[in-house]
Amino acid sequence: NRTVICLSANHCIKEPPSLTSTILETPVTEQAFLEQLHELNNKINAVKEQAFRETTACADVADVLDKLKAKAVAKIREFILQKVYSFRKPMTNYQIPQNALLKYRFFYQFLLGHERAVAKEVRDEYMETMSKIYLSYFKSYTSRLMKVQYEEVAEKDDLMGVEDTAKKDILVPSLRNRNTVFTLGNRGSVIGAAELEGPIIVPHSAQKSDVRVSGWALHSSSSKHMNAYVSDCYDSIAIFLCIHIVLRFKAIMAKRNVPAIDKYWDTLLEMLWPRFEHILELNIQSIQNTDPQKLGFLDTRPHYITRRYAEFSSAIVSINQTFPHDRTLTLLGQLQTEVENFVLRVAAEFSSRKEQLIFLINNYDMMLGVLMERAVEESKEVEGFQQLLNARTQEFIEELLAPGFGGMIAFVKEAEALAERGQMERLRGDEARVTQLVRGFAATWKSAVEALSQDVMRSFTNFKNGTTIIQGALTQLIQYYHRFHKVMALAPLKALPVRSELINIHHLMVEVKKHKPNF
Repeated sequence: NRTVICLSANHCIKEPPSLTSTILETPVTEQAFLEQLHELNNKINAVKEQAFRETTACADVADVLDKLKAKAVAKIREFILQKVYSFRKPMTNYQIPQNALLKYRFFYQFLLGHERAVAKEVRDEYMETMSKIYLSYFKSYTSRLMKVQYEEVAEKDDLMGVEDTAKKDILVPSLRNRNTVFTLGNRGSVIGAAELEGPIIVPHSAQKSDVRVSGWALHSSSSKHMNAYVSDCYDSIAIFLCIHIVLRFKAIMAKRNVPAIDKYWDTLLEMLWPRFEHILELNIQSIQNTDPQKLGFLDTRPHYITRRYAEFSSAIVSINQTFPHDRTLTLLGQLQTEVENFVLRVAAEFSSRKEQLIFLINNYDMMLGVLMERAVEESKEVEGFQQLLNARTQEFIEELLAPGFGGMIAFVKEAEALAERGQMERLRGDEARVTQLVRGFAATWKSAVEALSQDVMRSFTNFKNGTTIIQGALTQLIQYYHRFHKVMALAPLKALPVRSELINIHHLMVEVKKHKPNF
C-alpha cells in the first residue's frame, strides 16, 4: 500500500522541467505542446483526485499547475480565435482551416474540462462566424438561383374556375418547357430519389445552357427565401411538391440519424401547409362562383374546367400516396363535390336530355381516364366518377334506343307490369299494335342500329367509350327483344298469328354482332 501511495504522490509532486518550458514557450501548433498538454491534463486531474483525500504533498504543487493551466488556456484561446477570425476574410476557402482545426480537437476538450467559460466563448465565436459565412453563401446562391427561375409564374387569377382566356403579349416570348398550373407533367420527378439525392442546381451552368426551372425545383436546392416565395405563390401543385420535398428530406435525415434540423423542417411545413390549403380553398370557391351562362358557347365535349380538375386532382392524389394527409383528402373531396355540381349546372344549359347526358358522359369519362392514368384505381375519386359514369351511361342507352325501339320497349314494360298483376287480358284488343311492333322491328332494326352507331360515334370524343356505349346499347336491345319474346308467349298474345314473324333470338344475336364496331 505504501508503494502505491508513493507512486501516486510522485505523479502529482514531480514536475518535469520540460512540462513547464513547453507550456510556456512552445507554439501550440507543435506536437510537443500537444503532448505536454495531455501530461498537464493528467496531473491536474490527479491533483483533483488527491485533493479529496486531503493529501498535503499534492496541495503544494496545485498553485504551479493552476498557473500552467491558465497559460495553456490563454494560448489555446488565442490560437483558436485567430483561426476562427481567419474564416472571415473575403474569398477564403474556410473548409481548409476548418479541417485543420480537427487536428487540435483536444484543445477544446481541455478548455471544456478546465475553463468552461472560455470554452463557451470559443464555441459562440465559432458558431457566430460560421452562421454569417453560411448566411452570406446562401444569400448569394439564392439570388443567383432566382435568375434561372421561370419569369412567368401562377398569379392570383390563375384559378380553376376562372374563364379560359389566355394572357397574350406580343412583347413577351412564349416560354419553353413550362407546365400549366393544374398539370403535374414532369414536375413530379423532383420528389424522386434520383433528384432528391442528386447534385444541386449550379446557377451559372444553368444560365449558360439557358435552362429555366420552377419554384419547386429551386426549393429543393435552397430554402432560405421560402417565406417570400410562399406568400406570393398561387401554384398549389408547386407548394404541394415543396411540402413533399420537405417530408422526404425529413425521412432521409431520420434514416441517417440526423435530428439536428428537425425543427427547420417543421418550420417549413408550418409555412407551406396553410398556404397550400388556402390556394386549394380559393380554387374551390372559384368553381362555386362560376356561372355557366357566362362561359360563352357550350358544346357537349369535355369542358376545360373539368380538364383542369382532372389533371390537378390526379397530380395531388399521386403525390399524396407516399405521405397521406387527411386535410388534403378532405379538401379534395370538397373540390370533387363542387366540380360535380358545376358539371350538372353546365349540363342544365342544354335543352334536350340527350345532349345533357352526352355532356355528362364525356366529362365523367375524361376525368375518370385522367385519374386512372395517374392515380390509384381504388382511390375515392376514381370510384366516385366510375359510379356517375355508369349511371349516366345506362340512362343514355335508354335515350339512345328510344327513337328506333321506343314503342317495343314501352310495350314490354307495360305488359310485364300487367303480367305481374295478373291483368294480361287487358291486352286482348291490342292485336293491331302488337302486329305493328313485330313487323316494324323486323323491317327497321338494322337501319336503326346503324343510325344508333353513327350517332354515338359523332357524340363522344373518346372512341373507346363510344364503342362501349354501342355495345351496351346492342346488349340492352337484345335483352328487350328477349323480354318481348317472353311477353308474346303469354296468353292472350301467344294466339296471335304475327307471333310466327318474330325474329329468332339467336339469329338476332348473330346479326347484331356484325354491327359491333371494332377499334
